Amino acid sequence: MLETERYGEAAELLKFLLQCQGQDPRHYEEWQALLEWLMSAFPQSLNNDDLEIAEEEGEEQLARRHMDAKIAEDKDYPKKLLQAVMERPMSEHSFLALEQLTYVDMSEIDETLHLWLNRSELHPLLQYRILQILNRRGSQGLIRFQRGGEEVEVELDQVPLKPADFPPPVQEVLERVEQHTGIHNPTLLYFAQELWYQFIMGVYGTMNYRSILSEGDSILDVWAGALHTIVSETLSDDKNDEEIRSLYGITDSMRLRYEQAYRSMKQFVSIGTKS
Repeated sequence: MLETERYGEAAELLKFLLQCQGQDPRHYEEWQALLEWLMSAFPQSLNNDDLEIAEEEGEEQLARRHMDAKIAEDKDYPKKLLQAVMERPMSEHSFLALEQLTYVDMSEIDETLHLWLNRSELHPLLQYRILQILNRRGSQGLIRFQRGGEEVEVELDQVPLKPADFPPPVQEVLERVEQHTGIHNPTLLYFAQELWYQFIMGVYGTMNYRSILSEGDSILDVWAGALHTIVSETLSDDKNDEEIRSLYGITDSMRLRYEQAYRSMKQFVSIGTKS
């Protein structure tokens, strides 16, 4: 598809995919990123009218126009979106409905999401998505709510919107896993990345999260080792617990912290399988 003479065709396909509904939100991010790269790298291969429209509107503007059109057709559409998110089991559909609420220009949405966030039975990943939506809607200030049995405080305008936005210590945990898996076991590294970012979103603002950011190199080794162990168990890797602890230099004095980190991640995985 990406032969020299077919960049325009590839861009058209990506635009079509971005209009489709019901896909994994991550796919839309990847498609949008690739489309933007095509437009910047090969503008001469693309239709000038399309380029002007893309430059003027962009993804967010298109999403807002789509939402305005939906509300023009049905003034109760925002309420239906809220019902789809709040009254049904967590699913890909509910996440997509929540995403659409980003573009609804109604203050009641913010108020409703604030109240809903304090329902302790919410899945931690759904809680985090609500935080992201509030951030993207322009909400600011400190918000308090329950996560995993503890009260947390989060500054809404500081909530990371994508994995790369998390602070360096979060990224360094994965870098340490990559040092031991990147060449000889890329599959394990891939699953480690997926699990780690989901876990970080699930514990954002908690004591575990603050520990990762503030306790230094040794605690990063502890979390990297626990992450490696859990993914190894899932993939039936040939390394046992003791070998993995040795890889990350986890001494007997850090054994308890390692086991605590392991249990925290294991508990998060079990919540995910029940949702």
